[in-house]
Amino acid sequence: MRTKRFAVIGHPIGHTMSPFIHTRLFSLNGIDGEYSVEDIAPDSLESEMPRLLDELDGFNVTIPYKSAVIPFLSGVEGVAKEYGSVNTVRCSDRSGRTTDPVGFVRALKAADIPLQGRVAVLGAGGVCRVFAGEAARAGCKVTFGVLESDIPSAQAIISGIMEFHPDFRAEIVKIGELSGEFDLLVNATPVGMFPKVGNMPVGKELLQGCKAVFDAVYNPENTALLTAARECGCKAQGGMPMLVWQAAAAQEIWLGVEFRQDDVEGVIADATRYMNGHFTGNK
Repeated sequence: MRTKRFAVIGHPIGHTMSPFIHTRLFSLNGIDGEYSVEDIAPDSLESEMPRLLDELDGFNVTIPYKSAVIPFLSGVEGVAKEYGSVNTVRCSDRSGRTTDPVGFVRALKAADIPLQGRVAVLGAGGVCRVFAGEAARAGCKVTFGVLESDIPSAQAIISGIMEFHPDFRAEIVKIGELSGEFDLLVNATPVGMFPKVGNMPVGKELLQGCKAVFDAVYNPENTALLTAARECGCKAQGGMPMLVWQAAAAQEIWLGVEFRQDDVEGVIADATRYMNGHFTGNK
């Protein structure tokens, strides 16, 4: 049986955890698979897509191509239609899906954080659409905390979600003016990411009114936001579990395999140790 070939495409791609994570996940199910990195310049995407679809069994898609790949596919399935975003392509039928939402939801579940009530989402980038969309699906009210320059982007996210969830309740607040109590606060900004690990997107006083915090940043393992949240008595979860769970969901699509939570938690622990040893300088 031939070795199955997979990859992640994007630009630029520097340090990525994907090869490590997918290789570990292959081993759980005895899959003979290899996973590579394809840094594709924007002016080469059109010419490279036929090769990728012909040569690979599947590939992941990251910035800036999550929407750009869609015209080259036979179609998109599941919530990828809702989000207009694809992060997983199955080459056998040239279909696209997104596993970011299931990664988010499974990460919350594993941390025993309910997706309910009032949710604050910090930021207005592409992944915010996923976080806010899943909150809308769960019937939550969402408050976007954004920079003034990002208000139009947040408005566009709300409009897009309301096409699928007409009863979606949302408001936009400048991030410095965010206040009140929240069942969950989600950081979808890069603030606090290595190497600027001392930064926080909001002040500690806001966290005192939060029951739980999810920080999409996964490097470092414990961001300043997570540390402050725990000091305030919040449940707190970083971004590595979401990264691993969305990868597991991609392999479920490509290979029809299943993963036990205990096994995935082992991969999360291994990936965290690998990141600490290679990407942060912390041996």
